[in-house]
Amino acid sequence: MDVFHAYTYSTAGWLLMQSLTLIAGPSMIVTMLLDETRPASPMELYFARCLGFSLLTIAVLTVMLTGSIPLTADIKESVSTDENDPKAPYAVPTLMVTSIFHSACAFYAYTWYVTGGQGLFAIGVAGYSGLAAIGLWCMLFASSNGRISRRTGADKRTTGYPFKNSEAAKKHGGKSL
Repeated sequence: MDVFHAYTYSTAGWLLMQSLTLIAGPSMIVTMLLDETRPASPMELYFARCLGFSLLTIAVLTVMLTGSIPLTADIKESVSTDENDPKAPYAVPTLMVTSIFHSACAFYAYTWYVTGGQGLFAIGVAGYSGLAAIGLWCMLFASSNGRISRRTGADKRTTGYPFKNSEAAKKHGGKSL
């Protein structure tokens, strides 16, 4: 399993865990986040469940739009993150949107953790920032095949500054790449 699919499934799992908790026990979540103990109001229960269903929808859409679940009857086709791949045309935009979502949620949870100091927000910061970092890594490195030279086999995006690639120079007639 490559990093992109690990990111997709971990995003779906993280959102699924939060959504099931909000759907099944919204009064428990509201009670844990309040300073005083009181029963949750019907409006708080409604918004907690509505947020749970929204997170569940985002989790399912993330897995479907990235091509992790094949939506065709032909199973032998492989799934890739190439922008021109017709099997997953929304993989890179979904990756970008979910990474921004994780970054915004990590920042929001961090501000609540700093002002309130509750441990639940620290767990949220750790989960969201970890997923945001993996999403950023996937956007930078896993969404393209790179530019591999046919002649040398080296990546064209690399440079010799400030150090020269002496091993490549030995293999290719003394010229540094």
